[in-house]
Amino acid sequence: MESGILFDLRNPEAWHRPWADHYARSLEWCEEVDRRGIGGVWFTEHHLFEDGYLPQPLVFAAAAAARTRDCRIGTAVILPNLRRPAQLAEDAAIVDLISGGRLELGVGAGYRVPEYDLFGAEFGRRFGRVEKNIREVRRLWEEGGITPGPIQRPVPVWGGFYGPRGARIAGRLGIGLLHINRAMYEHYEAGLAEGGHDPRTARVSDLLPVILADDPEAVWPRIAPHLVHQMNTYRLGSVEGTDHPAPPLLKVEDFPEKRPEDGSWATLEVLTPEQAAVRIHERTRGLPVRHLIFWASVAGMPDDLVARHIELVAELPKLLERQSAGG
Repeated sequence: MESGILFDLRNPEAWHRPWADHYARSLEWCEEVDRRGIGGVWFTEHHLFEDGYLPQPLVFAAAAAARTRDCRIGTAVILPNLRRPAQLAEDAAIVDLISGGRLELGVGAGYRVPEYDLFGAEFGRRFGRVEKNIREVRRLWEEGGITPGPIQRPVPVWGGFYGPRGARIAGRLGIGLLHINRAMYEHYEAGLAEGGHDPRTARVSDLLPVILADDPEAVWPRIAPHLVHQMNTYRLGSVEGTDHPAPPLLKVEDFPEKRPEDGSWATLEVLTPEQAAVRIHERTRGLPVRHLIFWASVAGMPDDLVARHIELVAELPKLLERQSAGG
């Protein structure tokens, strides 16, 4: 089980820094992740977000690959339906080559109409299309349909799907499921059987909405405005380009000043490493987990919080080992 750090490169207006500086700083964070022995740096994709959410994760992944030596280089996720399969196969192969064979390719179907419109792609039947596109990318790698090919044979591929249909697709394809959920795992196992894959090849990973801190209660008020921004962009983005009404915007004052006793608040938990180890052990017990991926930052949160969070993620594997051993 490896830990990883995910970057979305958001740079909201309220905390904006010059774009070149922001990208340079993010690459420095990638180097820090690698230096501390954390297992991976991961990148994700969205288009047309006002805060500049990273639109081309494999481009940034190539830069990170050149600046790191040991950590895995992953996408969580990239959208195959917005690219031709040959382009995705080539781009991913180049990242694998630059990294010396460290690529983990997480893919998904996406959920935003404007992103599909931007690339002239059809939004309907996107799950069927993403399955077809994943198969084609893998065929191009396996049969030498693009040159040069990747180092890894095969490149680890992950399906970033959150519902039963997607989980079954991931299983049918024989790829990993980028979602840790016991109910969805049953659909994933069914897909593996349907595709004729050995059930022992099952593997899961996920992006955990957790920020680590020494004193979560003290840190929480500093993170909350950034989380409100993040949540509002997702809420608005999910209905943009559809007939659904826009949901009301969230405000910091809409929520309690203190986090609930269970340590959660909406989609994010701010925890000590010890609390996180207990929570993660409970959620992953008995599942074939490969990667636990944490946000690097929530929508441009302060650098000192990011730095300490990364330091604490580096310490987490020892605590998880202790949990697994029953200590």
